[in-house]
Amino acid sequence: MSETRSDVDPGLKAQRQQFREFASSVLDAYEQMPMDNRRYTLTVLVPTVVLFLLSVGGAVVLPIPLLVRIPIVLLGSLILLAGVLYPRLLVEEQRRGLENQLHLLITHLTVLSTTNIDRVAVFRQLGREEEYGELAVEMRRITELVDTWNQSLDDALQRRARAVPSRQLGDFLDRLAYSLNAGQALDDFLLGEQRTMIEKYVTVYEGALGNLEVMKDLYLSMILSMTFAIINAIVLPILTGTDATMTIAAVIVLFVFVQLGFYYVIKTMSPYDPLWYQQPEYRTKIDRQIDIALYGAVSLSLVFVGILGLGLMGWTEIGQAVQRVMLDAPVPLLIATPLTPLAIPGLVARHHENHIKERDEEYPGFIRALGASESAKQSTTRAVLETLREKDFGVLSREIDRLYVRLNMRVGPDRSWFFFTAETSSYLIQKFSEMYLIGRQMGGTPKQLGELISDNMNEVLKLRRQRQQATVTLIGVLYGITASASFAFFIGLEVVEILATFSSSMNLAQFEFGQLIYAGVYDIPVIEYLLSLIILFNGVLSALMIRMVDGGHKANAYLHFVVLVWIGCGSAVLTSWLAGGLISV
Repeated sequence: MSETRSDVDPGLKAQRQQFREFASSVLDAYEQMPMDNRRYTLTVLVPTVVLFLLSVGGAVVLPIPLLVRIPIVLLGSLILLAGVLYPRLLVEEQRRGLENQLHLLITHLTVLSTTNIDRVAVFRQLGREEEYGELAVEMRRITELVDTWNQSLDDALQRRARAVPSRQLGDFLDRLAYSLNAGQALDDFLLGEQRTMIEKYVTVYEGALGNLEVMKDLYLSMILSMTFAIINAIVLPILTGTDATMTIAAVIVLFVFVQLGFYYVIKTMSPYDPLWYQQPEYRTKIDRQIDIALYGAVSLSLVFVGILGLGLMGWTEIGQAVQRVMLDAPVPLLIATPLTPLAIPGLVARHHENHIKERDEEYPGFIRALGASESAKQSTTRAVLETLREKDFGVLSREIDRLYVRLNMRVGPDRSWFFFTAETSSYLIQKFSEMYLIGRQMGGTPKQLGELISDNMNEVLKLRRQRQQATVTLIGVLYGITASASFAFFIGLEVVEILATFSSSMNLAQFEFGQLIYAGVYDIPVIEYLLSLIILFNGVLSALMIRMVDGGHKANAYLHFVVLVWIGCGSAVLTSWLAGGLISV
């Protein structure tokens, strides 16, 4: 008996160990989160516990069907679980905020270290870069320990290495502190660290993409389960006699909550690698085109909604004409049609986004050539660009020409490069151009700067190609789920409607077995609207998920939203038409 038990124990012990590690990480998160534990308990934990108890009590006491009670209890349980685990998610998000841009910060740090400024001034300069978020805060904390508390730079680095929630950043600061204490120069350490940093960044990035693949499979399983639950909520009331509308609404609320949870998790897991960069104080031609397309599309959609509103109320002759059309049109089609213009800004953004990707591909060659030419000719950027502009850098050539023209017109280097990065609309080009410009102004070697930036950007571009593949897979999965779920919803509704019609036409209620079918519990138009709202909400969250994963412009979400809504509504209309046709035959 003991031998058999010992054979089972290893797997069981591993599971228990994993659970203990998870529980320990949750408890540690309560200590690391910025909010005080007592305040969090009073403002978050206590309300979630109360909501859970109310959901359980309501499910037990209220005279509601069993099919409604189960979703209510599950919803309360999910809210309680979210309240308990939120600190861990918050700390995890903070850790990712430190690690997402760590490769850029280290590259920026390396660039500044090769200049003629003091090593503490290097950290001080990075602390002013607000775009680095939590990393900039850490740089300011390091310099504060040096300036205010008179600690040495290596001591300050060691102190912060023990305090940061990111192990990757902590290891880097610890190694840097040890090297500086041993007398190694800052630039020597950082130049040697580049390859290690790139490899770690690649590992983290690919790990995030791998986690997204796991979440995609989990999301697929969960949505299929929720689809099955909604189908049961549609079909079972005809056999049980429970309130169908209430049952379906309860399951829909649970479905919405589950999707919101998955959206938050995917948002947290997605690697931070934005494609676009927009200067807040300078609106480019691209920005204006997208804004015009967005405002025009929203206005057109509102016009369509207004026309449908007139038709719904029957006001004016136009409304009466629209009303006659609406009476024969399927509900999903009436929902999808007014939203169609929202695809326009997505199409405009997608067009410009392809050009940004092409500029990113050309930039490493350009910056490497610029640095090598400046070092070889010992000349200014303007003089070097006069030669480089004759070379073909694809879609980037136009921006290079404009950079040369501005420098030739005696526009300052800062403003000239400002307009150059703004007009490319590329996040990477903006960051690396800023590094190159600051490095040159502070006495860095152009060739070294160009090679350093080029190598780092090439690695990021390789990872972006992997991310693009993951995005395409996710799009296919979400589009497929939308079509299949919509088909399942409306085939269930058609079955119920057919049974209800059959019961009414045959007058089954006069027979004893007629009580087996409860056709009167269904309000078909209301249920059809509820199912259409599921398609609408699914389109919103799925579009946001795609946008989070691909890292593109926000307007891309509009395009995916419209496509998803049309896939769902089209599948619903086609399902209803086919089911009606088959039954009539």
